Amino acid sequence: MKVKVLLRNHQDYVRQRKSDIHKLPRNLDPALHPLEGPREYVRALNATKLDRVFAKPFISSLSGHTDGVYCMAKHPTQLSTLLSGSCDGEVRVWSLSSQDCLATIQAHSGFVRGLCTDRQARSIITVGEDKVVKTWRYPDNLSDINSKFSPVTSTIGKSVFLGVDHHWTKSIFATCGEKVDIWDSDRSEPVRSFTWGVDSITNIKFNPIECNVLATTGSDRTIALYDIRGSTPLRKVILSMKSNGISWNPIEAYHFTVANEDSNLYTFDMRKLDQPLNVHMDHVMAVLDVDYSPTGQEFVSGSFDKTVRIFRREDGRSRDVYHTKRMQRIFCVQWSADSAYILTGSDETNIRLWRSQASHKAGKLRPRERAALQYADKLRHRFRFHPQIRRIARHRHMPKMVYKAAKEKRTILAAQLRKRDNVIRHSKPGTVQLVPQRKKNIVTVVE
Repeated sequence: MKVKVLLRNHQDYVRQRKSDIHKLPRNLDPALHPLEGPREYVRALNATKLDRVFAKPFISSLSGHTDGVYCMAKHPTQLSTLLSGSCDGEVRVWSLSSQDCLATIQAHSGFVRGLCTDRQARSIITVGEDKVVKTWRYPDNLSDINSKFSPVTSTIGKSVFLGVDHHWTKSIFATCGEKVDIWDSDRSEPVRSFTWGVDSITNIKFNPIECNVLATTGSDRTIALYDIRGSTPLRKVILSMKSNGISWNPIEAYHFTVANEDSNLYTFDMRKLDQPLNVHMDHVMAVLDVDYSPTGQEFVSGSFDKTVRIFRREDGRSRDVYHTKRMQRIFCVQWSADSAYILTGSDETNIRLWRSQASHKAGKLRPRERAALQYADKLRHRFRFHPQIRRIARHRHMPKMVYKAAKEKRTILAAQLRKRDNVIRHSKPGTVQLVPQRKKNIVTVVE
């Protein structure tokens, strides 16, 4: 009888079926939970371990090019469409959802140095080493793309074009080479040209917010700023080594990041170029390209050391690194428009698709599963500075070449710091001027 009475009194808490979920009262008084901290630490430790166990960032590889993939461009309106140009002059249009090549175009003889689309996706603009700028009409129906892809204009220049980018709001685009040319889509001659120095300009990018401002990198180690509304360039900064790529922050109008030959990336404020806002270190060889996420909080970089690194905007060290055995030098990187995926084009002819968050699950999540993942993220963030959790979260298996080069780089840096300290210790006070790390590679700023 006692058992029956007990069940009758607690019949509200007994599940009638598996899908029943009853809310239980909870008293959150900390005095009643003296072991809450240790219990949450264990949960954070387990969540960190599981995060590394399920870290599988690589999704697939798009093969079809017969030479290295030198440049890529995102479709402005379709999330699953990608354009790529290779070193043999071929341009391909890809469907990322089906992982198929929709179209193949022999656009140039030689490298495809630049590739972009207008913001309404009506045309594609390509430049190559054959000194030709071509505009291709983009078809309305992708199902029959091969029969409708045709060049609209073909303009021969006086020198090799090394880059191209389209304006964010107007029907104009800019090319770079020996000089910066501003083109109107309806004209066969540039409407304006800028020159500053004698060396080649290798990269060019329009600011997505201040749309009339563009930034370039040159082979003479310069980073220059231009305003297409004026007749002269704005200013430039000279670094100790050449920059290979540049990307504007899509949220903060004045900030941009450059990929440099000295294995570092530098984030600048265009209003104050005499010192970078941050120096991002972890690569061991020249950085070849950089691209921001649509949120503006992170960016991805590809390097000559065959690795892809993801940096938070405010951090000097990378939060993650991706690599495979077959991947070679990475010429170009792109962050997808939904901020969920990363695309890389490398020297061995493949385009690779990665997750931006290595351990995130693909597909829909149930509400309870989403809540559990959010709780685990909060726990990892709360205990991120504990030594054991920090060690597990930062550990990555690296290729042998990268591991040895990073170790040698640390040894060289430690020797330089030790030598500097010895010189200061044996010199008169004030005779040795300390140069901050952010100013070491800045040569001068020219207005």
